Amino acid sequence: METDHHAHWEARYAEKARIWSGRPNARLAEIVGGLTGSRALDLGCGEGGDAMWLAEHGWQVVAVDVSTTALARAAEDAEARGVLAHIDFQQHDLTKTLPDGPFDLVSAHFFHTTVEMDRLAILRRAAATVTPGGTLLIVDHGSAPAWAPEEVHHHEFPPADEVLADLALDDTQWETVRLGPVERDAVGPDGQQATIADNVIQLRRK
Repeated sequence: METDHHAHWEARYAEKARIWSGRPNARLAEIVGGLTGSRALDLGCGEGGDAMWLAEHGWQVVAVDVSTTALARAAEDAEARGVLAHIDFQQHDLTKTLPDGPFDLVSAHFFHTTVEMDRLAILRRAAATVTPGGTLLIVDHGSAPAWAPEEVHHHEFPPADEVLADLALDDTQWETVRLGPVERDAVGPDGQQATIADNVIQLRRK
């Protein structure tokens, strides 16, 4: 039976009026602040925190999600923040379709799901849209925080070097800029505090 990614994420976003903080992911702000480029692809943009930050920092962004609800919330917030003209929100089931490149930056932050999906195939297709000199930035969870739902604790989060090896990109075309875990302080939905690890894979296309 084919997985209905849209229904899964619609149910997730129906749980609350807002799921995410609206702030950019820490690694995105840290790494992309030092990059040059003009066109970015945000894979699994959710409610648009990363896309809005990119737009506010001069990028033209194609922001993709499967959830109608998430995209509507993101567009509403982007309009309120005055950056909607710089973001093209597109609905895609990434197991089937992907926006057209080229992109100077492809960003996949916490691009995980507990439903069946060939994540590596999607990331390979996204990597193919990166222009020479551009960046592929993948930031994964190193593990599930204590407050995550039970099914997330059973999800496997492979280390960065394993993800890079499994991507099997042509290393004559790609340079590894950064690879490995980075710790950060995190706060849960009820104020819980923890130190968690992000697995960072930053590659530059030659």
